[in-house]
Amino acid sequence: AQHTSNPNLNAQLLVAARQGDLPTLGRLLDKGAAPNSRNRLGKTSLLIAAEKGQLAMVERLLAAGADVQQASLEGVTPLIGAAYFGQAAVAQRLLAAGARTEPVDRMERSAMVYAAALGHGEVVQALLAHGITVDALYANRLTALMWAAGQGQADVVKLLLERGARTDLRDDRGFTAAQIARDAGHVQVVAMLEAKP
Repeated sequence: AQHTSNPNLNAQLLVAARQGDLPTLGRLLDKGAAPNSRNRLGKTSLLIAAEKGQLAMVERLLAAGADVQQASLEGVTPLIGAAYFGQAAVAQRLLAAGARTEPVDRMERSAMVYAAALGHGEVVQALLAHGITVDALYANRLTALMWAAGQGQADVVKLLLERGARTDLRDDRGFTAAQIARDAGHVQVVAMLEAKP
């Protein structure tokens, strides 16, 4: 089908994505709705489906030519959206479709930062499996371990330690993951970090 600039069809596509209505979404794409059309926040149907964990919808949109890198006005890519909401299966599918892992949103946070900080271990695993190094540095020289530690995400801290995350790295203030966790009052996490040889 020819992609149309029919604003009505494109608006309906975004509504179908928001409602998780795959049959309607498929029909609209077949009629020529543009898969990369955006709502007022600059969100595409792919980003909306990714945030909601709608894997079948993500597949359908990718097949229709949806741009896996296209970010919202806030800089949120489909992968960042999936990571934020802990949608591991969708994150894996987006990575397989070539989603880049380095983009950051307006808060300077990447998919890995959100996955670690919000305790989404399966997404962290998917990103590591895709080749992100465990000690990669993000804004303010923070690592995924520091983000997880600061938010008290014990399961993700454990996962990252098992993957060889270094506990001696320091952020731009000179703080280690253990110091960040201690400042935030996450006693259990501090103990885990200090127990590591």
